[in-house]
Amino acid sequence: MTSADSSDRDPSFRFEYDPATIRFGAGCTDDLATELEARGLERALVVCGSTVGSTPEVIDPVRTGLGDRLAGVFDETTPKKRLATAVDGLERLRIEDADVLVSLGGGSSLDVAKVISVLAASDRPATDAAAEFAEMGTITVPEDGLVPIVAVPTTLAGADLSMVAGVTAAPESGLVDEEIGGGISDLGLMPAAAFYDPELVATTPDSILAGSAMNGFDKGIETLYASNATPVTDATARHGLEKLEDGLGAFGDGDRDIETFETILEGIVLVQYGISRPGETTASIIHAFGHGLTRTYDVQQGAAHGVVIPHVLEYCFGQEGVDARSGMLANALGVDEAVDHEAAVIEAVTEIRDGLGLPSRLRDVDGPEPEEFTAVAEAILEDPFMANAPPGLDPSVDEIEGVLEAAW
Repeated sequence: MTSADSSDRDPSFRFEYDPATIRFGAGCTDDLATELEARGLERALVVCGSTVGSTPEVIDPVRTGLGDRLAGVFDETTPKKRLATAVDGLERLRIEDADVLVSLGGGSSLDVAKVISVLAASDRPATDAAAEFAEMGTITVPEDGLVPIVAVPTTLAGADLSMVAGVTAAPESGLVDEEIGGGISDLGLMPAAAFYDPELVATTPDSILAGSAMNGFDKGIETLYASNATPVTDATARHGLEKLEDGLGAFGDGDRDIETFETILEGIVLVQYGISRPGETTASIIHAFGHGLTRTYDVQQGAAHGVVIPHVLEYCFGQEGVDARSGMLANALGVDEAVDHEAAVIEAVTEIRDGLGLPSRLRDVDGPEPEEFTAVAEAILEDPFMANAPPGLDPSVDEIEGVLEAAW
């Protein structure tokens, strides 16, 4: 094992990143129309779920902020992120003659908005795009014509500064013959702007915030030890984790004032800054575990992360020759004075998870049974994010099964 202080990582890197314009602060959604005007955008279709669309505390500030530039509200997104929903959204986009999509809510609404944008830019029928998705698990992103997106997050998963989107298709839609999961990725899918308003986030129920916060927090953890980490992402992730340790700790203690949400949101912005870049991401082994546990089971992504993270870290720290950067993680989490950095990091992460009230055992979520662990382990190892695992890590199916058994 090596620490961050004695890393043998290659110091050379290439960093290409073109993020959204970031608007931050309580009431910042008041400036939505101003931002659209500056970009020459006139008619906004809000993309959200039915709960968000019918909750005045959330939808009204966005309606007010958009003013005369509000063309309509498409409130049909769900956590399943269905391709059929995007097809319906495309029809609504055309009916309203909208030239910009405003995603409001969690990552699901943002992902659906990105798929709508891709479908709108294509000159082929939606059925052709569905056929490509059924065959390839993705949809070709046109070079021109993408509808710009403005993200207004109300959760803490940290998907807002990303150029990728996950999507699923189900046979009941008539578009595919069997359920398929996949995604799209393109530099043009980075939102044009992202509005981080702590007053909107404060309206989201604690149970939803907790899971999304764990997902966002793990982005900072993963970014520090990812094989493609850079000094730029080291700096943003490290400071972001400091903010999240403070803010999520206060949240776990019951603080719900705007200052707490501001601190958490500052951390979320920082840990996701630069992690989604052309052709790469710093999401790593924990996210691979999350995919393996949620793609075929009804486990919320953040809950899956919370269950496995201490065990994944223990596994990574325990492998000879693996640089999981326990020293830098300890510094970011404020436990760098501990004699044993690895144990202190695991304890700090576990405290965050427990403070959020998330489950701590795999048996307590609606996930796989032990007899299914081999198949889940194989899926985890095949996940693309495993390519970003800490340098030197070369897990086997048996070892991944061992992590799942420890989490059980």
